Amino acid sequence: MTETKAMRTIRSFVRREGRLTPGQQKALDNLWPEFGIDDSSDMLDLDQLFGREAPKVLEIGFGNGASLVEMAKQQPELDFIGVEVHRPGVGQLLKAIETEQISNIRVACTDAVELLKQRIPDKALARVQLYFPDPWHKKRHHKRRIIQPAFVNLLADKLQHGGYLHLATDWEDYAIQMLADVSGNERFHNTSLIGDYIERPVYRPLTKFEQRGHRLGHGVWDLLFKRV
Repeated sequence: MTETKAMRTIRSFVRREGRLTPGQQKALDNLWPEFGIDDSSDMLDLDQLFGREAPKVLEIGFGNGASLVEMAKQQPELDFIGVEVHRPGVGQLLKAIETEQISNIRVACTDAVELLKQRIPDKALARVQLYFPDPWHKKRHHKRRIIQPAFVNLLADKLQHGGYLHLATDWEDYAIQMLADVSGNERFHNTSLIGDYIERPVYRPLTKFEQRGHRLGHGVWDLLFKRV
């Protein structure tokens, strides 16, 4: 059965402000008006936001934005919305957008759960991607993980039929939980031929963090589900 219970109030982040470099602050000051999504409770018109009709991809928690920039460069036919609460990361992404002359990224500095619930129309997204979310590795903290049945149900609302949910983690027990939580929603179909994990898709860049993990023998688990 599809999860229909009211969603527990889970935030998509723990706020870690950090210190902005002068370049990051300059990017926030100068580029936010063009590429930033201001806080509001109004529903977004995503085609108007980008000035064109194109499939929309939402990335939750993009870190410093390096992977998101690479994906936007490699897939210019897609429009990317990046959500991140760490302002230095937002500033770093905006710097890269200017340096690389990228036009198909917009940025929100807010809680992704609230953005999805309040501002993203139903069936508006072609893909949602969530890479290496906080694993809250202590068992007593697992309830804080963003991937929970109710959140999966919200993502199903926002994805188009035929759209994709792509998850990746380097914590095996979180991968197992993700697999169970998304598989338990009848609106998602696992694209894995054996019903578990997939090889990293070519469109997801290999991060420096991930490369280091591979050298140390750490595993990474990718899950790709289709909205049906």
